[in-house]
Amino acid sequence: MTDEELMQRAREAAGLAYAPYSNFFVGAALLSRNGTVYTGCNVENASYGATICAERVAFGKAVSRGEREFSAIAVAAASGVAAYPCGICLQVMSELMPEGRVLLEEDHKLVSYTVRELLPKGFSLAT
Repeated sequence: MTDEELMQRAREAAGLAYAPYSNFFVGAALLSRNGTVYTGCNVENASYGATICAERVAFGKAVSRGEREFSAIAVAAASGVAAYPCGICLQVMSELMPEGRVLLEEDHKLVSYTVRELLPKGFSLAT
């Protein structure tokens, strides 16, 4: 799957978001190492702490199906603005795909960052 195809899947997922409070509709498309794509969208709640981001929805779906190896995630906002992952999502990415890429749209261009670029000092349990 190309980066653009993965981003298109994220855009489509953004259309499914439940965002009545922020009106910020976000979609994510997570690519596993075996080529399977898991999508997610943000799901807001009146109790804001119960809101879950699109990225974590996608990871939750994948992990609940037994996936443990991922190569990339595309994140898209329906509004077209760059939708950088929040700190909690970056922390999840740093654990589940530390060598992965994060695809975003900036100024109508597809850009790629590594998880480590976006969260260089993520938390981990020392063993």
